Amino acid sequence: MSEPFALLDNEKHADVKFTAPKYAHVADQHMLPVSLHELLYAAVEVPVVFIKNNDTEEFQAVMMLGLKPNQNLLVKGEEWLANYVPNVLRDFPLTVVLNPEHKDKVWVGLRENSGQVSKEEGEPLFADGKETEFLKNRREALLKHFEQDQQSRAILGYLNSKGLLSAQTLTVEVKGDQRNINGIYLIDERKLAELSDEDFLELRKRGLLGPIYSHLTSLNQIPRLVKFESEL
Repeated sequence: MSEPFALLDNEKHADVKFTAPKYAHVADQHMLPVSLHELLYAAVEVPVVFIKNNDTEEFQAVMMLGLKPNQNLLVKGEEWLANYVPNVLRDFPLTVVLNPEHKDKVWVGLRENSGQVSKEEGEPLFADGKETEFLKNRREALLKHFEQDQQSRAILGYLNSKGLLSAQTLTVEVKGDQRNINGIYLIDERKLAELSDEDFLELRKRGLLGPIYSHLTSLNQIPRLVKFESEL
């Protein structure tokens, strides 16, 4: 997902087209970011946990796709095996580009080396120098998803300020091999239960109880990943 990109340009990319989605580029990624808006859908497929960026101190929700680094149990060849496709994959090969000198503006970038970029076949991005309806819809979805991601980071910061995010180690056993998964955070159910009535009501007013309980329920999907790996 870290391929180089270029700013989308109607002249430079006048003949660029997008082919059908392919997922080989994430075959070695055991986690993918999701926003809290997606958590309800992702949680019925795989565990959703939280990770912390030690540089920014921000938290991010992620789908667990494997039980060890470089393992994605939901990609086979170029095929995505799960029902829910996260926004980060639906937006690909487009990406939001930030400029630290203009923090109130974002640009759209294109990963030109992606296997979904073609000049021979697919959906065109531009026609007569203007965005096609296809690109307009893709760009609007990309920016909407970016806003949701920013909102999610702020919400997770709020949950952390209430002491609800706790560093945990998950222990799983695959084919007799016991494995510890470190570096993740979970909602602390004990601290959730100990919240004051006022703080718990604030969570409800903010619409956060749904994502919280979806996250907790998603942990029941860990045995599913164990089963997937055991069948390899």
